Order: sequence, then C-alpha cells, then structure tokens
Amino acid sequence: MEEPKFLVIGAVAAGTKAAAKIKRERPGAGVTVITREHFISYAGCGLPYYLSGVIKEQRELVVKGPKEFASDGIEVLCGYEAEEIRPGEKLVMARNLEDSSYRSFTYDHLILATGASPVAPSIPGGDLRNVFTLRSVPDAVGIRGLVEAGKLRSAVVVGGGYAGLEAAENLASRGIETCVVELADYILPGFDPEISLIIRSYLESKGMTVKTGDRVNSLEGNNAGDVTGVHTDRHFIPADLVVWTAGIKPNADLARKAGIIVGPTGAIKVNANMETNIPGIFAVGDCAENIQRQTGNAAWFPMGSTANKAGRIAGINVCGGQDAFPGVLGTAVIKLFSLNAARTGLTETEARKAGFQVETVLVPANDRAHYYPGAKTVVTKLIADRASGRLLGAQVFGQGVVDKPVDILVTLISLGGTVDDLAHLDLAYAPPFSMAMSSTIVAANVLRNKLSGRLAGISPLAARELVDDSGSLFVDVRSPAEVATGAIPNSLNIPLPELRRRADEIDRRKDVILVCKIGKRAYLGYLILKELEFEQIRILDGGTTCWPFETVK
Repeated sequence: MEEPKFLVIGAVAAGTKAAAKIKRERPGAGVTVITREHFISYAGCGLPYYLSGVIKEQRELVVKGPKEFASDGIEVLCGYEAEEIRPGEKLVMARNLEDSSYRSFTYDHLILATGASPVAPSIPGGDLRNVFTLRSVPDAVGIRGLVEAGKLRSAVVVGGGYAGLEAAENLASRGIETCVVELADYILPGFDPEISLIIRSYLESKGMTVKTGDRVNSLEGNNAGDVTGVHTDRHFIPADLVVWTAGIKPNADLARKAGIIVGPTGAIKVNANMETNIPGIFAVGDCAENIQRQTGNAAWFPMGSTANKAGRIAGINVCGGQDAFPGVLGTAVIKLFSLNAARTGLTETEARKAGFQVETVLVPANDRAHYYPGAKTVVTKLIADRASGRLLGAQVFGQGVVDKPVDILVTLISLGGTVDDLAHLDLAYAPPFSMAMSSTIVAANVLRNKLSGRLAGISPLAARELVDDSGSLFVDVRSPAEVATGAIPNSLNIPLPELRRRADEIDRRKDVILVCKIGKRAYLGYLILKELEFEQIRILDGGTTCWPFETVK
C-alpha cells in the first residue's frame, strides 16, 4: 500500500513539530515542508535575549536546519512562498523567491503553519533605517549589531506587551536609554490594571520610561535616512533605534483564498482536532484560532507553547490517530529585570464581562520560608466565581518564584477546581522551596474568608476613588515608623496594638478601610472592630505592598 504524501506550509514551531510527529507516526511517509524563511526552526521567544547578549551566539537560537530534518527523512524547502491552495486537486502552487519560478506540490494531507506577521509601522518615517520589528532571527541580528557597535544612546519600543517589554528590558540592560510607548492605558494586556501599574512603577524605578495612552504618529529622521526620534500625540522622544512590537496578525490570507473559514479573531478556524472546514487540511500555530476553554469563545493566543502542542496534535490526527486540543487559558510568564510575572485564565475584567459574579483577593507572601536565605515576596491575585467558588483566573508577580504557583493554578482551573480545592492541595514543602502554607494556599484561604463572608475587602483601584471621599476613612494599623516611610493620603494611624483602646477615634458613620503592609494586620484589626460592632469595615487588598498610587511621608 502506497504511503500518503504530507505537505506542511510553514515551519518554525508548529510546522516543524507537526512534520516531526508525522514522521514518527508514519516512518515510511513522504513529508515535505515548504517555507519562505531560511531559518526554519528557531527560538522566536528567545529573540529579545539575543539583543543584550544573554543568548550569546546566533546559532543558539536555531534549533534545527534543513540538513538535520533531511537526516530524519523530512524534506525542507526554504525560500518558497505558497501562493495558492487548490483543495479539489489537492495541490499547492508555490513561488521560488530567488528566481520567481513556480512549482506545484501535490498532497494527500495538508497542514498550514503560516504563522503570524508583525504589524509594520505604516506611518510617516516608518521606512527609516534602524526601525525594526522583532519577529525573526534577522530582526534580532540587525538590532544586536547596532547595540554592539556602541552607537545607540536611546531607543523607543512601541508596544507594551510581552515582546515589547522583554525587548525594552534587554536594551536598557545594555545602558541604552529606553522608552516604551503603549497606546492602551496599561502595559501588559492579560494583567489587571492594578498589577500593570505596579509593574510599570517597577520598570520606571529601573530607569526605563513608560508612556501609556499615547499614540505614535510619525518617526523623524536625519539626512542620512536614520531614525532620530518618535512623534506621539503628546511627546517627541529622541531615538537612535525604534523597535516596533505593536501587534501581530495571523497569516490567514492563503487559507481564506482557498475557501477555508477564518474565525472572528482573524485566524483560521479549526476544530479540536486542528482540522479546518475542508477535510484533510489542518492549521496549527500562530495562524490558527484557539478556544478559551472556560468560556468556549474564539480566542487567539500566539504562544510558542501552544504552537508546539497544536503541531503535535495535528501530526497525530493527520495520520489517522485521535487527539484533541481542549483550548487555552492564555497562560503566560515574563521576567523583567528581577521582577517576574505570570497569569492564567480570566482577568477580573474578563470574568465580569463574561457574566460571573466575581470575588478577588490580592495577597503578598513569601515564595519560601521567610528565614531561608533568598526568600522573596510574591503577590497572588485570585479571581473566583462567588456562586460556585470555582477559580476563574490568577495573576502572580514579584521578585520570587512565580512559575510554580501559576502552573498549580493552571492545573486547578483546567480541572474545574474551586477555591476550597486549592486550599486543600497537598503541595510540596521544605524551607528552600515554600512556606509551610504556600503563598498559593495563603491566597486561597483569604479568598475563602471573603467568599464565606468572614472578611470584606476593597481593591486598590476602588480604594483610590475613596481617598478624598469625606464618607470614607483609611485607618493605617502599621507602626508610626512604617507609616513615616509612606502612607495613603488622609489616613489615620492607629497601630494595631492600640486599636481596641483607641477605637473611639474612628467615626462609625464612615466607611472604614483598614490598611497595613500585606493585609494580615488589617485583618486582625478587622476582627477587633467587628467585635466592637463596627458595621462598615473593609481591608485594603494587598496592603501598601499592592498600592500603586501616591503615598505621603
């Protein structure tokens, strides 16, 4: 029996993963990969770290080349642009980018891994020299060359998402004055505003400039054609380098022209098997649409981890196996200098929009036993459904370990777990690795207190609106020495040990918000005032650790 022909359009993560899996499933099958790129299997997520030299050699970014794939029995043809798919004939027409000749490829099964493209700056000055996107190895090599030449004094990164901030961090670490310009009101989409504000403040403390809610309108250059600055709605920012990371879009035009359905996100619509509406044609990686597994809504999360999983699943199914992709939670993690941040599931904003009755907590804690050398603070935000107690989302950030907690939370959310389930997990404990009650379990217990009515809290964003409200009173239960380092404006300082004795100083008619460093002392104060029959009491979630606004000394 003749083995079927498998054709993959596109390479990098998803395409090469699918090709490799097909070859393992059907060793005798013919597998061909055509791609317009010459770097076919590279670490796209590692590109920002090449800019600064954290990744020293270009070859370290390249996973495998055509020769390595050929040794595995996979034919890889670089420099071929697929221009037409004829599903009825099971044929693809591709153009050789070197000589513009055309070649036809027949197939029995087709996998599209056409990826995504950066949205290039279509503004005046967008064609100046030293203006780059950051999506490919040549992009990173070009920027690294300028960095190592030592002529860059200033850089502007347009876009405050993951890639933009990673690029900015690596440029700033080389002593380059770096400014991030983001059109949205907050950096890091996928995190709730109070966390984005804290991360922004941290970046600014490291010498980086961050401008949000600002649009780039044009780029200015000199007579030699090099970029010299960026004009926004409100500023002119000098720049010897511009890195444009403001968005990418799925490469779905080839599929669309072939009659393949493109979903509402602009990416190719696929089922759980990664198959399109045309039987025998699959789509994987950044060109393919995802499903948000909690809501069932169409989503698009162009992540290398998702691309590899989808490529493997398509490779199994195209060979007659059965595997299904249940969807994504939008899990992501980022390192910025010594600050780490991770997220998964629905944000508070998304959960409310989806119709959930939401309860949240912000809980600072140590990532390991406080007495063990190297212990650092991490803050956990949990988002849950009040009615069912089901965990909906989480965000973890700080200078401690965040990937372990967020992976625990991913697992719980994926299995439909509740906050009670989270609090009762039998997690590993030893002083070098965790507190006896891990930061995740501490956060779960605070949220259980909220859900059961034993505690009422208020988020920093909501509390900020009440600072100048005459009907509210902030009571800071820290010591006077702590308050002297910075306090919320208009707050009353009554140290916790004195609270019961001095409770008459608190106006019972006001909405009382108790404040401490991380929330624990405020909770103890909450219990005291409840015992004294105060009715309008809340604690500030996360305490001053999570207060991203102005303080007074």
